[in-house]
Amino acid sequence: MALLALWVLSTPLLAQEMTVQAPKQVYVGDNFTVTFIVNDDARDFRGPNFKGFSLRSGPNAGHQRSMSNINGQWSQSVQTTFSYRLLADVEGNITVGPATCTAGGKSISSQSFTIKVEKMSQAQMQQRQQQQQQQQQRRQAFDPWAQQPQPASQIDGTKLFARASVSNANPYQGEQVIITYKVYTQVPLSQVGIDKLPGNKGFWAEDLSAGKQIKQYEESLNGQRYQVAEIRKGALFAQESGKLTIEPLDLNVLAMVQAPRRRTGTLLDLFDDPFFNMAQAVEYPLHTKPLSVNVRKLPAGPDDFSGAVGSFSVKGGLNLDKVKANEAVSYRLTISGRGNLMLVTPPTPQFPSSFEVYDPQIEDNITKGDNGVSGSRTYEWVLIPRSQGKYTIPAYRFVFFDPSSSQYVTLTVNAQELEVEKGKATVAVKDDVQLLNSDINYIHPITKLSPAKEVSVTSPIYIILFVLIVILTFVAVKMGQRRQAANQDIAGMRMKRATRMARKRLKKAEAFLGSGDTNRFYEEIYRAIWGCLSDKYNIELSQLNRDTVSACLTDKQVPEEQQERIMKVLQDVDFARFAPGDAEAQKQTIYDEALQMIAEL
Repeated sequence: MALLALWVLSTPLLAQEMTVQAPKQVYVGDNFTVTFIVNDDARDFRGPNFKGFSLRSGPNAGHQRSMSNINGQWSQSVQTTFSYRLLADVEGNITVGPATCTAGGKSISSQSFTIKVEKMSQAQMQQRQQQQQQQQQRRQAFDPWAQQPQPASQIDGTKLFARASVSNANPYQGEQVIITYKVYTQVPLSQVGIDKLPGNKGFWAEDLSAGKQIKQYEESLNGQRYQVAEIRKGALFAQESGKLTIEPLDLNVLAMVQAPRRRTGTLLDLFDDPFFNMAQAVEYPLHTKPLSVNVRKLPAGPDDFSGAVGSFSVKGGLNLDKVKANEAVSYRLTISGRGNLMLVTPPTPQFPSSFEVYDPQIEDNITKGDNGVSGSRTYEWVLIPRSQGKYTIPAYRFVFFDPSSSQYVTLTVNAQELEVEKGKATVAVKDDVQLLNSDINYIHPITKLSPAKEVSVTSPIYIILFVLIVILTFVAVKMGQRRQAANQDIAGMRMKRATRMARKRLKKAEAFLGSGDTNRFYEEIYRAIWGCLSDKYNIELSQLNRDTVSACLTDKQVPEEQQERIMKVLQDVDFARFAPGDAEAQKQTIYDEALQMIAEL
């Protein structure tokens, strides 16, 4: 018979660690489970190569946030599991390599382990069958001391339930909404775990409770006093308008109840007393009810609306007001406040054309607290003026929508003067003029001068040059007119730049593949997809949602098959951040789908 004891391999207890549960020994043909356990929130999991076994399923991700009450004090633990269901195919000693993931901001890994696979003999097969029959008979046998499991249905639903609530059921598109999940109980609980997180289609979600202690307090509800535990809190940002549904949160709790023994009609029944009858932990599933949120569409706003919805401030400017040519100066913009900071369109201040401008560095100082997402995001550009003179950095306008006043607000960073003085000579490159070995060469006397040849205006060369000048002038005027018309055609310009800008944003998203920064990856994917659709079909970002995209695709007579692929990508991006499994593989899949969709557009 296979050894069923589980082998736990672990490193010494640290802040974060990954352990493995696997059998030491199995037989050919046995199905068994290998589980990797992380004692924290884990992401970017990469499983080992199970060469020598057949993979039945996996990795099957699970996330459990448990709480316990000891002497009136609540404590919580977080655990992430990744399990595989395997089949032993061939006998031998098979070594399985380590798995890796990211937890607590650092990379951790499990240890390698070996499973011994043996071939079962005929005698062992008969012995296993006998043992299985005996176990079944023992389960069916009468046991006067056996306790009947307490049916979960006997727990009064008014004494133990879960509830979800939102801070605003009628928000604007992009407005921050706080959702809170609570467990109300009048019976003792030994554990509370999250079985399934909601997908929340149509929302961008941020977890506000990660790494924090569970809040517990008393609350009166419908005239009854309850012990309340806040299991989870999150911030939701609706990405489309209309009626959206917040899916239920599935929980599993262990309730401590008194379980009666079976009546035997003997003196043993005298011990059926609460004094002798210890409390029994009973599993009880809890589900919050789905919530409906009516998301209001943003009113028509200015063309330079940043996409920010909330309460914000902006400041910035040059770090110097005087610099020498070919020396660097920096220009910073800091956007601070409470709202959808992660989804704000990056600012594009205007700089003089003679300046060399580098892509901005982005610095985040974003916090996630009980009141939602707040903080600041700073953009810093490095500028190198190449010629002396006085230059003006134009004023920058930051436009956001304030839900409290239902109005667009415009903040301005004032224009700033920069004086560029004459700088040191730069290092010569191959195109520069080469200096002579001496300042003045010898003067050689001219011994003979040739008379200059006169060219008549009626000569063929003169006529050809004149015709060429006329033609080139005509072409230049036509090209200028065409360029001016193109610049006036804003929609046309947006369509032309749509794919180029989308590919540039995808480049940024690609940089976060494998980095573990999942949030920044999906931010850039969102900007690439929605920005491309906005530019391609001339739809303002504030009015962009699945309905307008679908209607526009139909109006443009886009093939139905392509429409389905586009809508599927939009849906996949919504679900990918919260889907179980290999997060890095999901990011790669989403990236490939977005790249293909943009290429087809």
